[in-house]
Amino acid sequence: MQRRTFVKGLAATSLLALGTSTIEAKSTHRSISNADTLRGKEFFLTIDYTSVKLTGKEAVATTVNGQISGPTLIWQEGDTITLHVTNKLKKSSSIHWYGIILPTQMDGVPGISFDGIAPNTTFTYTFTVRQHGTYWYHSHSGFQEQTGLYGAIVILPKKQEPFSYDKDYVIQLSDWSDEKPTSIYKKLKQMSDYYNFSQRTVGDFIDEVKKKGLGKAFEDRSMWNRMRMSDRDIADVTPYTYTYLMNGQNPATQFKALFKKGQKIRLRLVNSAAMTFFDVRIPGLKMTVVAADGNHVKPVTVDEIRLGVAETYDVIVQPKENKAYAIFAQNMGHTGYAMGSLTPSTTLHASPPKLDPIPKLSIVDMGMDMGSMKKKKKGKGMKCSSAMNMSNKKAMKKYKFQAMEDQKYPITKLPMATGPQSTIKAKSPKYRLDDPGVGLRNNGRKVLTYADLKNRYSTRHDPKPDREIILHLTGNMERYMWSINGIKYADSQPLQFHYGERLRITFINDTMMNHPMHLHGLWSDLETGDDNHLVRKHTVIVQPGSKISYRVTVDAKGAWAYHCHMLYHMGGMFRKVVVA
Repeated sequence: MQRRTFVKGLAATSLLALGTSTIEAKSTHRSISNADTLRGKEFFLTIDYTSVKLTGKEAVATTVNGQISGPTLIWQEGDTITLHVTNKLKKSSSIHWYGIILPTQMDGVPGISFDGIAPNTTFTYTFTVRQHGTYWYHSHSGFQEQTGLYGAIVILPKKQEPFSYDKDYVIQLSDWSDEKPTSIYKKLKQMSDYYNFSQRTVGDFIDEVKKKGLGKAFEDRSMWNRMRMSDRDIADVTPYTYTYLMNGQNPATQFKALFKKGQKIRLRLVNSAAMTFFDVRIPGLKMTVVAADGNHVKPVTVDEIRLGVAETYDVIVQPKENKAYAIFAQNMGHTGYAMGSLTPSTTLHASPPKLDPIPKLSIVDMGMDMGSMKKKKKGKGMKCSSAMNMSNKKAMKKYKFQAMEDQKYPITKLPMATGPQSTIKAKSPKYRLDDPGVGLRNNGRKVLTYADLKNRYSTRHDPKPDREIILHLTGNMERYMWSINGIKYADSQPLQFHYGERLRITFINDTMMNHPMHLHGLWSDLETGDDNHLVRKHTVIVQPGSKISYRVTVDAKGAWAYHCHMLYHMGGMFRKVVVA
């Protein structure tokens, strides 16, 4: 797969040309560099079809102002922004301003906050910017996000930030396919592992026999077979159809971020992919994380970050040598990558490191309880709904995760359904905020986890929750069906939030996939065991077989979308929220 990724990139020499422009960011006295930038209070954006050759084959993309990624929009905190968006497509379109706190009618979600932008019409968004940091935008219509309709947003702060840097770059990651998204989705519905070419072989079984013995190896295989699951089911869509891009460029053409030896470089990492988690690292350099989803956090130094779909992280790096460093973003399945160069010269390219071994799911990832497995060992069958029981007492004590579980708030009961929409259940889910996830555990590198994140500013006096809502993330992998509480969006009732309340939301992931959950219009204050420094995010990753909790101050009236940000999960794993 690594060679295939590179060859596909080499073929794309006629890639859609994107000039590099630089614009001075006066409030920080730094320059923000990306494929293209637009700055001001009024913007004119055009959505249209554009011919591209990202893989060497001609295809049609959906673009903003004719480019992939769309232009980076630079705003100033406190300004009133006006954006005139013209739709030249043959179908309705939209733009959602991801993570931006704004009036509901400006949120850009057809069927929730407005009707969409009809063909050959212009819709004007206008709102006052009440935050700063790194964000992004994308279409919320059909599968247009997959075909290129996305871009980055940088909001400059009113006050000087509590860290220094010399240069500032947006690193926007995405996944591109020459296939039509409707074709990809149809194939997933017909066969959920259609794009998975990292399946088990006879050789794998022989290796397991050598390592574990015949009896144990056969027992393990029998267990997975009875569950009708594969320990190689890491991602729904793979490099078989995807080419991974960094700022619209593939690994062969390479986006380049220039530096001088000793400079501090700010990299704004944005995951705009439709379906891909990226494991990001810069071999030879440490990354100091200073912001998560646009909000400042206490600096934490790491080697690697798992960047979930729709998440953003700001990091600072300081190259000590005049050489090219690889900005390396391998997919979670370790079968392909996006890549650019942090380099002192446009003529100097970095070489990609070797891809990590292809990961395998464990019992923990699948929500299984080792104790119950032993009891059922001699039985005829094993239910998929076995419990997940992660007993990491040391981590629980360190981060007070168990104390989080013991907190009691009035729980608002919501409808739960059983049936074909929900075929797996984690009976004993645990908080796993210190778990870097499948493929990253014990890899010899310091990997960022949610347990490492602390709000830079005190949340000591934030109000406690008034009530709690528990939401189960449910699915049927064989039929590629996704839902919440076993109910797909089309059959659901809106969630009712009360204006002015403080709400605790707990997600329980009953599936074998990671789900990036995004609540529009309201901040999510993530619980990591320290109530004095709750981390403010707009996207929260819920790992397989786990639970996670965060608090929401319900301070924006109207209708809002609430959903998984995996594009092909969103149709079912979605809710409308009404705040009144």
